[in-house]
Amino acid sequence: MQPNTLRSPIAGKQAILIEQIRKNIDRALSQFLGQVKKDYKLHLVSPLLFDSVREFTLREGKRLRPLLLILTYKGYAPSSKKISRKLYNASTCMEFLHNFMLIHDDIIDRSDLRRGRPTLHKILAHTVPSADPDKLGIDLGIIAGDIVYALAIDAFLSIDEPSERKERALKYFIQTAAFTAMGEFIDTVSGVKPIKDVDEKEVYLNYTLKTARYTFDCPMVTGAILAGASNSEIKKISRFGILIGQAFQIQDDIIGIFETEDNIGKSILSDLAEGKKTLLVTHAFRVLKGEDRARFLEIFSRERQTLENLEAVKKIFVQTKSLEYALGAIHTRLHEAQRILKSLKINDTYRTLLEASISKLFSHSEKIASLYQSPG
Repeated sequence: MQPNTLRSPIAGKQAILIEQIRKNIDRALSQFLGQVKKDYKLHLVSPLLFDSVREFTLREGKRLRPLLLILTYKGYAPSSKKISRKLYNASTCMEFLHNFMLIHDDIIDRSDLRRGRPTLHKILAHTVPSADPDKLGIDLGIIAGDIVYALAIDAFLSIDEPSERKERALKYFIQTAAFTAMGEFIDTVSGVKPIKDVDEKEVYLNYTLKTARYTFDCPMVTGAILAGASNSEIKKISRFGILIGQAFQIQDDIIGIFETEDNIGKSILSDLAEGKKTLLVTHAFRVLKGEDRARFLEIFSRERQTLENLEAVKKIFVQTKSLEYALGAIHTRLHEAQRILKSLKINDTYRTLLEASISKLFSHSEKIASLYQSPG
């Protein structure tokens, strides 16, 4: 089975255009952080505070969220409209929102690495000598995350659009931050609940709130609102974003178990150690019976996880066809998303660029499907 039904390989001109947009985003991020230094004087409070926030923000990444905002905006804006630099400045709000979520998520998960480098709270643990550097890092990391969220709002305000569109888009942006926090709340609570008390409906609610809304739905809806798209188009864009986001999070959960540490930039034991209740987990629990279920629960609930435990869980997910089930859920969502994308009244050039940009995100699930599933 091939889970990726969004197939529009990026041609030469398209690849150049996307790369140029990413470079413009990186330039806007760097310029905005320079303005932040002048406006907020973070370096006077603590040089490490400003330097660490800047380094964390500028770490190499896909810049997916600002890219989606810009592509959608350009797709719905009149072709004659000149795109100003302010659009790129405003698009960085999505990257700051993303980083705000990552900083707090890493604290909740007690993660040491993010994008292959120390997490922000680990860096801030060295702000001053302390008897308890871990607590200091966590406390300062929470504060730094709050600052980054404020920077996200500041960046958003640089957009130059009619006040009605700007206010509507800002409200959606703020709502997204709240919904994502709700998803984090659900995820944290489900982490301590027994597996039997977490059903698939709750898993998908978490996927929608914690990942889909702010990674795909919000950037594209914000871009569409700012460009003046109709309400019917905005509703379809939102549904498209939710489907893609759910598929993306399912893939992320698969990657967390089946990928290598070098490829994901964090410990491959982290998802298992955190006891994450994913689609893989709830499906396996539902399928397993008797002694097999008890063994799965015993392994999954161990206080200290090892590579041996990970291999045992992998085997269970394959044998119960939970991996196949999760890959099928990705395929179903991408198929429906493809149908919606074709129906959008968006400029064809940017429809193709959206499709190609999103398609690239699902190469991991295709690789894992080829490794663990038999043909047909």
